[in-house]
Amino acid sequence: MKRLLSAVIILSLLIACKQEQKDIVKEVAVKTDTISKTIKPAKDIPFAWEGANIYFLLTDRFNNGNKENDLNFERTEPTGPLRSFMGGDIQGITQKIEEGYFSDLGINAIWFTPVVEQIHGSTDEGTGNTYGYHGYWTKDWTDLDPNFGTRKDLETMVKTAHQHGIRVLMDVVINHTGPITDIDQAWPEDWIRTEPTCDFANYETTVECTLVDNLPDIKTESNEPVELPDALLAKWKDEGRLSQELDELQLFFERTGYPRAPRFYIIKWLTDYVNNLGVDGFRVDTVKHVNENTWAELYKEASYAFENWKKMHPDKVLDEQPFYMVGEVYNYGVSSGRTYDFTDKKVDYFANGFKSLINFELKEDAKKDYESIFRKYNKILNTDLIGKSVVNYLTSHDDGNPYDAERTDPFKAANVLLLTPGASQIYYGDETARDITIEGSVQNPVQGDASLRSFMNWKELDSLSSTQEILKHWKKLGTFRRDHLAVGAGKHRRLGKKPYVFSRTYVEGNYKDKVAIGLDLPKGKKSLWVKGFFGDGTKLYDTYSETEVTVANGKVILENDFNIALLELKE
Repeated sequence: MKRLLSAVIILSLLIACKQEQKDIVKEVAVKTDTISKTIKPAKDIPFAWEGANIYFLLTDRFNNGNKENDLNFERTEPTGPLRSFMGGDIQGITQKIEEGYFSDLGINAIWFTPVVEQIHGSTDEGTGNTYGYHGYWTKDWTDLDPNFGTRKDLETMVKTAHQHGIRVLMDVVINHTGPITDIDQAWPEDWIRTEPTCDFANYETTVECTLVDNLPDIKTESNEPVELPDALLAKWKDEGRLSQELDELQLFFERTGYPRAPRFYIIKWLTDYVNNLGVDGFRVDTVKHVNENTWAELYKEASYAFENWKKMHPDKVLDEQPFYMVGEVYNYGVSSGRTYDFTDKKVDYFANGFKSLINFELKEDAKKDYESIFRKYNKILNTDLIGKSVVNYLTSHDDGNPYDAERTDPFKAANVLLLTPGASQIYYGDETARDITIEGSVQNPVQGDASLRSFMNWKELDSLSSTQEILKHWKKLGTFRRDHLAVGAGKHRRLGKKPYVFSRTYVEGNYKDKVAIGLDLPKGKKSLWVKGFFGDGTKLYDTYSETEVTVANGKVILENDFNIALLELKE
């Protein structure tokens, strides 16, 4: 009898637990359904690279997701301040994607510094002993550096980003290998040159030369077949992948008909990441130091690989956007339009695979008034660069003269960067006012661009309300920009001079998007002129103050202490 009673009690408890589980599941489902009705999934928002909101980070300096991979290849030599590996990795990026950090900031593309295997040793070129923490000193294009993570880590990161509607841009280098060190030998002479050093006087002395001392330059202009380096073959053999790598190269050269010249090996190795992982685009390093036909060839093979990946993974394709390439042509500015002038030759990189070039001009334009900036970019992007674009930035990893280096007004920086026509590049920590003026000590000063590359200031973000307020502003602008293609890719028109109000309109096929934005607005009650853009009776929503308004007599009335308004049509 006691056994029967115990069984009944246990059965009752099981039924109760099961019912409680059902209730929890039901409650979660209701909450999830409510959220899905109020928040539009990022992947469902129309996307165009012309208005992308790109987040650029140094893989090693952003977030440490796996402390077990912090030390590899006995990289223990003392270095200058901020010139060694600090632990950031691919898993750290994935963590922040999953936490919603990027989505909350309105990011729809992530560009991270190269993660291929770096030289194992360190080098001192006058700025303090340095390891390849930044990713631009390649030892093996076919493998990842364990400090950054594994191929599986990268696969997971790309997959996770895509699930959140975020594109992935790999940073790629073809111009040079890593420096030669005591433990990193030079590539064969038919692959590289070690002199002369570039003097940038003309096209040839910018392309067929080493960028700096001890940065071996790949002979990208050569069409002469070369043999694979013995050291690379030995490495592949030790790792058990020699046959696979050789077979893949054979198939690549048979399919393309390219000669086995240095650049074509590297193109094959880089486009493998597209073919195997579905990487959406490349940010291409040191573009003007390589003959431009190389970039057209890279784009051709990357596009082939991207389309092949799409065919193999139809359920994972975000949209029909083609493969994307943005180039770093150092000192290119949007005012130059389609060409870069070497004095003796002008090159149109947009005709050689690039959808966009990084714009080095906004950091100076940012000192002007808003309308002057917006009008200038609207004109150039809709005339000289129509069908193409630029990627704007205010701070970066190697620009020693950024806008507002002291971070005196991160709110205005957000307004300029995120509201100027074109794609935007947030450099990690722009949104949290991370210190980029670190000096170190008298005995051990921070030298060169290392001060721009401190670890992400997560601790400040967790503890300082002022940092949290800055991030809140960047989030509001970033999500508005992501949700409205008109902001970055649309046409600009001023609606009101004082207070300053402007409109942006984007039309592509059956899709139309229109917004109005006010800046430098007074505190308290304010009247924003929208006549001729939004008709009387139109219901609008100010996403900044979270206020519903109705257009009357050609204007809307807001009453708050914010100096900005982000107006969209109320759904």
